[in-house]
Amino acid sequence: MPPLSSSHFQSFIERARARGQLVVQPRMGFGDITSMRGGLQAVSRHPGALGTITLDSYTRVGDYQGAQRCLNNGSPLNGFPIINHPLDALRNMLNGLHGKDFPIQVRHGTAKPQSIFKRMTAVGLEATEGGPVSYCMPYSRMPLRHAVDAWTQSCQLLAEGCAHGHIESFGGCLLGQLCPPSMLLAVGLLEALFFRQHGIRSVSISYTQGTSVAQDQGALRALRLLAAELLGDIHWHVVVYTYMGVFPKTVHGARRLIADSVTLAKATGCERLIVKTVAEARQIPTIRDNLRALKLASATAARSNPSLEPTSQSYFEEILIETRQLLNAVLNLRGDIGPALVQAFARGLLDIPYCLHPDNGGRTRTLIDGQGALRWASCGRLPLASHNRRMTQVRADQLSQMLYYMVNRYDKPLH
Repeated sequence: MPPLSSSHFQSFIERARARGQLVVQPRMGFGDITSMRGGLQAVSRHPGALGTITLDSYTRVGDYQGAQRCLNNGSPLNGFPIINHPLDALRNMLNGLHGKDFPIQVRHGTAKPQSIFKRMTAVGLEATEGGPVSYCMPYSRMPLRHAVDAWTQSCQLLAEGCAHGHIESFGGCLLGQLCPPSMLLAVGLLEALFFRQHGIRSVSISYTQGTSVAQDQGALRALRLLAAELLGDIHWHVVVYTYMGVFPKTVHGARRLIADSVTLAKATGCERLIVKTVAEARQIPTIRDNLRALKLASATAARSNPSLEPTSQSYFEEILIETRQLLNAVLNLRGDIGPALVQAFARGLLDIPYCLHPDNGGRTRTLIDGQGALRWASCGRLPLASHNRRMTQVRADQLSQMLYYMVNRYDKPLH
C-alpha cells in the first residue's frame, strides 16, 4: 500500500481531536443549488462543524428521471439530486466552501452507489458513507451479493478517483434502536475492513445512541478497542449518532436526548457526532433547525466533562466477547470479506433483528430489559455462546413499546 496520508476530512477530525473538540455534523440536504449552498455556508460559519450534502430519495433508488421532473416543475425534494445538477453548477456551489477547513460529506442511502461516487469525485468531494450491508439490508431489496459487487466497484472508483477517499460505515445505525450493540459493532467493523480491502485508507465507524447510557458507553469502548486492533494501518475514527429511532415530540424531550448523545460521545472519547434537531419528529429540518442543533451540541460539549457509568464495565466485557465471536465467525469463512458477508447471512452467522430483507435470516429477536438495555431474546444461528437458541416471539405490543421507549422516557414532564 502507498504511504498513509490524510484526507481533508480525516485531517480535520485529527486537528479537532488534538484540540479536544467534538466535531458536530448535521444531516442536511435541499433540492436546489441556491438552498444547498446557503445551508453549507451557514454551517461553515459554525466552529468545528462539518458540511453535509444529503441526497434525495429519488437519487437513492436510481430514479434520476423522477428527480429531474421535480426540478423541472418545482416540486420539493427531500434532499439534493447530485446526479441531475450540471457539473459546473456543482463546482460553483462548492467553490470557496469545501476544503481543509470545511470538509463536506455526501450522505446517500444507496445500495448501488457507483454513479454517485463518480459524480462526487468529478467535483472533488472525497467523503461519503454507507456500506454493502448497512445500505442494502434496511433500505433495499437488492440481493446482498449484488450490493457487495456494487460497493466493491464504488470503493475502487473512490480510491482511484481521488487521493484521499473517506467512507463512514453506517453499520452502527443498522436498525440500531432494535439491535443489540454487538451486531452493530460487528457489521460496522466488517464494512470498514471491506473498505480497506478495496483501497480506502480513511474510514469511520458509526454507532447510534441506544436505550441505555451504560450499555452505549460499554459498546463504544469495545468498538474503539477493536478498531485499534483491526484498523491500525489506516486512518479511522468513531462517529456517534443522536438516537435514530422514533424521536421525542416535545422540545424539552428532544433537547435532553440530543444533549445526552453529546455527553455519550464526550465520555467515550469519540471524535464526531451526527446530530438531530428538535424538529425531527414534526418536519424535515430547516437550516435554522440544524444551526440550533449544532449550537446546542457544541455548547453541551464545551461545558461537559462526563465520566463513565460504573456499570458500563460489565457491558464492555460482554459486548467485546460477543463482537469478537461474530467477527471471528465471519472472517474465518474466507479471506475476501465481501463474499464472506454474503455467506455469513446465508448461514445465519449474521442476522439483523426485525429486518425484512430477503437475504436476512429473520431468526433473531430482541427485547429491552429492566435496566433499559437491548438484549437478545433469541439469537437464531448467531455464533454466540450462552444464548437462547429457542425462537422467542415478541408480541406486537412489546414491539411498539420498544419503538416508543425513548419517546416515552424523554417526553415525560420535567416536573
